[in-house]
Amino acid sequence: MKRTLSFLLTAALSLSLLAGCGPKNPPAGTSSSAPGSSSSQPDGSGDASSTGDTSAAHGPTPRLMVLSGPTGVGAAKLMADADAGTPAATVEVVTDNTQVQTALANGDVDIAAIATNAAASLYAKTDGGIQVLAVNTLGVLYILEKGDTVHAMADLAGKTLYAPSNTKGANPEHILNHLLEGSGVDPSQVNIEWLTPQEITVKMTSSDAGICMLPVPAATALLVKDSGVREAISLSDAWQDLEGSPLPMGCVVARTEYIEENPLGVEAFLAAYERSINYISDPANSADASALVAQYEFAPNDKVAAKAIPQCSLTFITGQEMKTTLEDYYTILFQTAPASIGGGLPYDSFYYGVS
Repeated sequence: MKRTLSFLLTAALSLSLLAGCGPKNPPAGTSSSAPGSSSSQPDGSGDASSTGDTSAAHGPTPRLMVLSGPTGVGAAKLMADADAGTPAATVEVVTDNTQVQTALANGDVDIAAIATNAAASLYAKTDGGIQVLAVNTLGVLYILEKGDTVHAMADLAGKTLYAPSNTKGANPEHILNHLLEGSGVDPSQVNIEWLTPQEITVKMTSSDAGICMLPVPAATALLVKDSGVREAISLSDAWQDLEGSPLPMGCVVARTEYIEENPLGVEAFLAAYERSINYISDPANSADASALVAQYEFAPNDKVAAKAIPQCSLTFITGQEMKTTLEDYYTILFQTAPASIGGGLPYDSFYYGVS
């Protein structure tokens, strides 16, 4: 099984995880409401046959949990279809990887969108209790500056950098440290202030100078809010230049027990989820996709959503290509921060659909 769909469009680029621009939590096991959503879309994806409704032919509808940042954006169309009566999954949106890991470990959800390092860590903690189904998000992190002093990672030496407190110890911090070291900068040379997204916004907009690290859509929202803020560095581009490979930040996983008990349901879900990512990413659907992303509060409004979607690096990578992409990334994390992936590289059994 190998399906690849990558949408890295023209805008300069998010992890998601920012409660300040994320949605409120709907009741567990339900999707957020989407008033005005139609069960019939121009591409026909509102029909039960095209949304991948698993409730009849493929067993019980899976319970899906997504994060409120870019790793959740691709599910917006799937959520609208669920609210329109053709569910490929019931969806709950949360703001932190820890919530997702706990729900998976407890069997409270079947499938989840989660940070790639958190997926590997949970696989180790649960002794193979989950498998990764697909990579759904590539690099979404940016260094933004109010000023004109930072043009490369090495320029951060000796400077103060505002970073989201809920990314400390997670993918973003590990990526930042690796890129700094790859540029000859000891991370200790950068003074990182760990703040909430709201505090970062205030710091950046209320002063004449400042540097921050943010993911889309929070980065997009700040750029829209303050024209004096500019994109200084795309960490995706910096990673590609350093490693020669993509930066996989988000993925979709499922409980191994659920996969074994519902093989057809998993395949039906993946087909519907791929269509959702395709729909949200397609420029032809920009107006509707932006409305859905804003409606489910992945972005604060349609304007920010429209600018953020092309920067969310939505993708759909499965099979051997998924395994290769993740192994390249995990190998680097194992060398730099082994505890972030559970202390070792995942076994082959972690990768769904790879024999």
